Amino acid sequence: MDWGTELWDQFEVLERHTQWGLDLLDRYAKFVKERTEVEQAYAKQLRNLVKKYLPKRPVKDDPESKFSQHQSFVQILQEVNDFAGQRELVAENLSVRVCLELAKYSQEMKQERKMHFQEGRRAQQQLESGFKQLENSKRKFERDCREAEKAAQTAERLDQDINATKADVEKAKQQAHLRSHMAEESKNEYAAQLQRFNRDQAHFYFSQMPQIFDKLQDMDERRATHLGAGYGLLSDAELQVVPIIAKCLEGMKVAADAVDAKHDSQVLIELHKSGFARPGDVEFEDFSQPMNRAPSDSSLGTPSDGRPELRGPGRSRAKRWPFSKKNKPRPPPLSPLGGPLPSAMPNGPPSPRSGLDPLAILSEISKSVKPRLASFRSLRGSRGTVVTEDFSHLPPEQQRKRLQQQLEGRNRELQKEIDQREALKKMKDVYEKTPQMGDPASLEPRITETLNNIERLKLEVQKYEAWLAEAESRVLSNRGDSLGRHARPPDPPASAPPDSGSNNNGSQDNKESSEEPPSEEGQDAPIYTEFDEDFEEEPASPIGHCVAIYHFEGSSEGTISMAEGEDLSLMEEDKGDGWTRVRRKQGGEGYVPTSYLRVTLN
Repeated sequence: MDWGTELWDQFEVLERHTQWGLDLLDRYAKFVKERTEVEQAYAKQLRNLVKKYLPKRPVKDDPESKFSQHQSFVQILQEVNDFAGQRELVAENLSVRVCLELAKYSQEMKQERKMHFQEGRRAQQQLESGFKQLENSKRKFERDCREAEKAAQTAERLDQDINATKADVEKAKQQAHLRSHMAEESKNEYAAQLQRFNRDQAHFYFSQMPQIFDKLQDMDERRATHLGAGYGLLSDAELQVVPIIAKCLEGMKVAADAVDAKHDSQVLIELHKSGFARPGDVEFEDFSQPMNRAPSDSSLGTPSDGRPELRGPGRSRAKRWPFSKKNKPRPPPLSPLGGPLPSAMPNGPPSPRSGLDPLAILSEISKSVKPRLASFRSLRGSRGTVVTEDFSHLPPEQQRKRLQQQLEGRNRELQKEIDQREALKKMKDVYEKTPQMGDPASLEPRITETLNNIERLKLEVQKYEAWLAEAESRVLSNRGDSLGRHARPPDPPASAPPDSGSNNNGSQDNKESSEEPPSEEGQDAPIYTEFDEDFEEEPASPIGHCVAIYHFEGSSEGTISMAEGEDLSLMEEDKGDGWTRVRRKQGGEGYVPTSYLRVTLN
C-alpha cells in the first residue's frame, strides 16, 4: 500500500504529516543537544570536584601519600575523573553523531519536501488552468448556441412576416447561419478542450500526483528510519562507555579493598619513629635525711643511731615498668650546678653537711633544684629548628632515612652521568672513525662537564655515606642503651651487699669514706639521699617465635646475624623503632630488623 493509491485525494493531510515528521526530527535533535549540555556540565562539575579534593602537594613531598587510605582516596578521585572523561566522551559522541547529523539531515529533508510539494502544486495549478479553459470554452459554446438559436428564430419570424422585405429576410438568414457556424466552432473547441482536460486530469490523478505522493512517502519513511537510528545512537553512546565506566567502578571497589589499617600503622611508625631510647625512671630525692631529726613515727627512715635507712617499710620490691618486665635504669640526680650529686653515686653513702642549718639546706634545695623530666616536647624538637644538610636536626631514625634517600638519589644521578659519559665516548669513537658524521672535538666540552659532574657526585656520595654511617651508629647506640637498660638489673641496696667482689669492695670504700671528714666540695653540694629499690630477677622467656624472611648480617653493636628461613625465639616486640630482639637456638641474643621477620606471638 502506498500513498499515491490510497491517499490520492489527501494532499493537505500529507503536507501536514510530513511537516510534523520534520518537526519531530528537529525536536529530537534539540533534545540531544540539551542532553549534551547536561553531560558536559556534569563532567565539568565532576572534574572541578576532583580538582578540589586532590592533594595540592607533590607525592614525594607529602608524607600522607604513603598511607593506603590516602592512596585509595586519590585512586577514587582519579576514577571519578576518568568517569567524568567518559561523560565528556558521551557528550561529544551525541553532539557529533546525533546533533550535527540530524541537523544536516533535517535540512536535506526540508529541501526535498519543498521540491516535491512545489511539483505537486504546479501540477494542481496546471490542472486548474485546464479546467478554467474548459469552463471558458463551455460558456462560450453555451453563449454561441443561444445566440445561434435566437438568430434562427429571428430569421424564421421575418420569413413569415409579410411586411418584411426580402433583404431583411436574407440578412436575418445570413445572421442565423453565421451564428450557427460560430456555435459549431465553439462546440468543437469545447469538445477538444474537454478531451484535453480529461486527459490531463487522468494524468494528474493516476500518474503525476501518485508519483509525487510516493516520493513523499519514501522521503518520510527514510526520515523515520534515520530518526530511529538517532534514537539508537543515544543508547549506543551510553553502551560504548559502559565497559570503561564499569572499570572505573571496579577501580573504586579495588581502592576500597586496598585500605590496610595494619599497613598504615606500620607506615606511621616508619615515618615518625625517632630512634631515641626511652627515658629512665625519675629518682626519688629524699631531702629529709640530712636534717638529723630525733627519731619519731613521722620520720622518713631515719633510725635512732643517726644512720640513714635507705629502704622504707613496705618498699622492699621494685615497681615494674608498665610496658616491660624489667626496670629501666635511672639517671643520676643532678645538682643545681649540673653535675651528679655524691649521694646519687651507686652504693655511695650520704655525705653529711656540717656547719649549716638543715632547714636552710632544705630551703636552698627547694629553690635551686628542679626535677629534670624527660618530655615528649624535648624529643620532638622545637619549631625553630634550623634544617641542616646532614639532617642532624631530625631524630636519629628519621635522619638515617633521609640520608638513605639522598644517597640513593645521588647514586642514581651518578649512574646517569656515568652512562652519559660512556655514550659520549662511544660517539667520539664513531666520529673519529667516521669524520663525516661529526667533529670529535665538539664533544670534549660535554665530556669534561660530565666528568666534573661525576667527581662532584662521588664526593657527595662519600659525604652522605659518612653521614649515614654516623647516623646508623647513633641508632644502634641508642638501641644498645635501651638493650642495656632492659638487661641490666638495678643497683643493689647498701644494706644488703651483693655476692660480687666488686660490689663488696665498693661497700668497704663507702664505709671508709663515711669515716673521713667531709671535703669542701661535699659541703657546697646539696645533700639528699635516693631510695634504692631492689627486686627479684625473673628469668627471660620467649614471648613468641619468628622466622627470618631475609638474611641479615649483624655486624653492628647490639645486633645479631641470622640466615634466611632460620627459626628464632621472640624475646621482645618492636617498640616502634623497627628493631626486634630475638634469640637464636644455638645461643646468642640481639636485635634484628622487624621487617626481616615473620612473627607469631604466643
